[in-house]
Amino acid sequence: MTISQEMTLKTEPFILNMGPVHPSTHGVYRMRVTLDGEVVVDIEPVFGYLHRGVEKLAEERTWTGFIPLTDRLDYMAPMSNAYGYCLAVEKLAGIKVPERAEYLRVIILELQRIAMHCIGIGAMLNDAGAFYTPFLYLFRQREKIYDLFEMLSGQRLMYNYFRFGGLSQDAPEEFLPAIEKFIEQMKPFIEEYEFFLKENEILAVRAKGVGVLSREQAINCGISGPVARASGVKWDLRKADPYSIYDRFQFDIPVLHGGDCYDRYRIRMEEIKQSLRIVEQAIKQVPGGPYRTDVPQLLRPPAGEAYAHIEAPKGELGYFLVSDNSIAPYRCHVRATSLINLTALREMVRGWKVADLIVIFGSIDITMGEVDR
Repeated sequence: MTISQEMTLKTEPFILNMGPVHPSTHGVYRMRVTLDGEVVVDIEPVFGYLHRGVEKLAEERTWTGFIPLTDRLDYMAPMSNAYGYCLAVEKLAGIKVPERAEYLRVIILELQRIAMHCIGIGAMLNDAGAFYTPFLYLFRQREKIYDLFEMLSGQRLMYNYFRFGGLSQDAPEEFLPAIEKFIEQMKPFIEEYEFFLKENEILAVRAKGVGVLSREQAINCGISGPVARASGVKWDLRKADPYSIYDRFQFDIPVLHGGDCYDRYRIRMEEIKQSLRIVEQAIKQVPGGPYRTDVPQLLRPPAGEAYAHIEAPKGELGYFLVSDNSIAPYRCHVRATSLINLTALREMVRGWKVADLIVIFGSIDITMGEVDR
């Protein structure tokens, strides 16, 4: 055989199991990846390792008794989960929420968004090879928000703080000054963080143009939240279908059009800035008065059904509830953001390599408690 002769290496696809304990799968998620060498030909998602039957458990508990279980769906954003459920029950039962509670709720929800994005960005950068330093920088900021939540509820993670018609207890006097101090510290931190990463060559190579999700694909798959907005879908329920008192605040909806991993990272950074903007406005307007409407402990909403959705940190989170006028939900279904957003993963990873698969998957930012339920 001469040097000029060409040799063709024939290979056959093979299947590689990733997860459910692989650290890059962000929880008990398993991917059956079909590879041709290092190139991803296809993937098959495998769920169910964390299934707890939460929606069925709702039927065995009182309306109020189900609130602690909502915290355990997206356990990285428990405040948002509980709020979405309470909003649906309030809609079903016609419960009014006092002004003070509405303002405190908005503050809490936007702080939760910031905390969630800190983890989402840090985990994706870790997947891209920035081993733990960016993650721990952001984790430190998240812990400061969790200090504020602990001040409110006495809990560090699963708060059980929201109630129908308001909150379980009022915010202490030091809560709002502590938020002002946090905002003062957080703003320069974001600028510093972006200085190191926004134009980072390695991040650009690993994320720009990688895992592109088109606007049409995002809409067809029902994708929402930062993943959709990074693909040019200008949809945010705080503007599109305002709830609570969001219509009283000035803020923008960041939208990018690249639809790649880099834009998904950038969108979350921009949303942190907008959330800080909302919180700044809200803390200046918090009125006095009651923090909760009186609601019976054994609530019996009238027979009927209701659906309420919110713009959770990952996208649209919805609760569909059916009441038969008893002390427990007759039916409960959760429109889980992480599960819906995962439906586009197959289209995003095909043709990319194994190393890219990890970054693309991390850029979606899922929580398995919400996927399996």
